[in-house]
Amino acid sequence: MINSIRLGVNIDHVATVRNARGGDQPDPLRAAQIAVQAGANGITAHLREDRRHIRDDDIERLKSELSVPLNMEMAATDEMAAIAMRVKPHAVCLVPEKREELTTEGGLNVVAGHNKIQHVVAALNESGIRVSLFIEADRAQINAAVSVGAPVIELHTGTYCDAADDQRDVELEKIKASAIYAHQLGLECHAGHGLNFDTVSPIAAIPSIYELNIGHFLIGEAIFIGLEKSVQHMRQIVDAARSDRL
Repeated sequence: MINSIRLGVNIDHVATVRNARGGDQPDPLRAAQIAVQAGANGITAHLREDRRHIRDDDIERLKSELSVPLNMEMAATDEMAAIAMRVKPHAVCLVPEKREELTTEGGLNVVAGHNKIQHVVAALNESGIRVSLFIEADRAQINAAVSVGAPVIELHTGTYCDAADDQRDVELEKIKASAIYAHQLGLECHAGHGLNFDTVSPIAAIPSIYELNIGHFLIGEAIFIGLEKSVQHMRQIVDAARSDRL
């Protein structure tokens, strides 16, 4: 268990706005630098197969110019593994990916994709890149993560965030139990997807969660209050939640 919690900020949708019109603005690297100044401990960027937001050159610039760890989200494919092994981000998070989806719609099915995922995890581990798997709060998936050799998992919090009030507590308990179980197995546990100012505190208060990764909400809120204030306020909330738990 840890006393503090890391905050990773996903800057994908700064690139989405840039790509909607073409050109170079707004710059995802500038957004990442502002997020770091505001209290982010790391930056997350998802290089999708279709390059709908983050591009290859974004990943290279982020890796070369950031002062904090870069977490590269990607599908478990040979193409993406080759890019990661060339760029050498601090970490890679393997996520499910479908061309028709608007955003990641759930956790990676490590049980069904065991052999393929194990192959990619082994290659990344050998290259010295820390690997995490974005999975549901489910014991079978956590056991499979151990089996394929991943040292880190990231629990999908989207179902919790989208749940009605009477169901949200049920989903929160699943996340708590999964985080504890992962810790018992020696895994480092992260969490993310869909978190906002209203839903983040109960997740941040779970002692066995080491890191939160939050993006879409923070970038959207930045339209109204600015990115610096958006990240600063999230930083304050997660720190308060963890302090209240101790």
